[in-house]
Amino acid sequence: MTGDQGRVLVAVTGRVDEQTRRIIEDINAASRDNDGVAALDDQVRVDLQVSDGHGRHVLATSPNHDIVGYAHLRRTELGPDSAHLVVSPEHRRQGVGTALVERLVAESGERGLRVWAHGDDAAARFLSGRLGFTRVRDLWQMRRSLSEPLPDPRYPDDVTVRTFEVGRDEAAWLDVNARAFAHHPEQGHTDLHDLEQRIRQPWFDAEGFFLAARADRLLGFHWTKVHPAEGSTARRFGEVYVVGVAPEAQSLGLGKALTLTGLIHLRRLGLDECILYVEADNAPAVTVYEKLGFTMSSVDVMYERR
Repeated sequence: MTGDQGRVLVAVTGRVDEQTRRIIEDINAASRDNDGVAALDDQVRVDLQVSDGHGRHVLATSPNHDIVGYAHLRRTELGPDSAHLVVSPEHRRQGVGTALVERLVAESGERGLRVWAHGDDAAARFLSGRLGFTRVRDLWQMRRSLSEPLPDPRYPDDVTVRTFEVGRDEAAWLDVNARAFAHHPEQGHTDLHDLEQRIRQPWFDAEGFFLAARADRLLGFHWTKVHPAEGSTARRFGEVYVVGVAPEAQSLGLGKALTLTGLIHLRRLGLDECILYVEADNAPAVTVYEKLGFTMSSVDVMYERR
């Protein structure tokens, strides 16, 4: 399905080939180098590699058929649809972003649309206001140096900690994750297919995926991630990918202990810095992370049009 938005041709597809995927990744890398933040998140990069029927790919091409912009549209369980977009830096302010967003709106229809703007830059605010979007959600990125001292994690005497075993722990992890994030619009809806997709990613390392259990009953987890060095001056860094605690174990202090276990692991890998993402309005979590030495470094903003 295609459409002519002025001089920009927009096409929508359910799958992209390897050459197109590489072009999109190059545009995302150029955008990251220009803006200081990547426009496409982990879920988008997974969907570019593996089509599961939930993701749609929107390509903007110039009159000479070069891909100059890309948007990713993903259907959610409850709606509205969720989207990310990126425009090649040298083709900005030429209507490419507007054409992509207008096609996203048309594709979503009555379901409604939410678009992530990573970095909360002026262009995203201008685009959202011009096209009738409102700001509905802030996601903070927080950072911490791993060279600073870390206290030892403290667990209840009857709680043991081990690492994730592929082929054994999937069902138990999905159960705790769903209950820990029951009200989270993305994380709480992770299913076995989503988990298996991430296990197949090059960055996955079961030795950095920690589980806390009592009598073989999973109570909480900390899944860490190591980001490779990208660019000539970049260095590897760690991420608190996701920390979750079962509702019945919330009073045991497992969130803090598991976070520390993961941070110590990342430091032992020789990493100097760690990031995490947290909802800006999740005051208890923000307080815990601030006490552990994290400070806010940037904000991602979700804009919605119903």
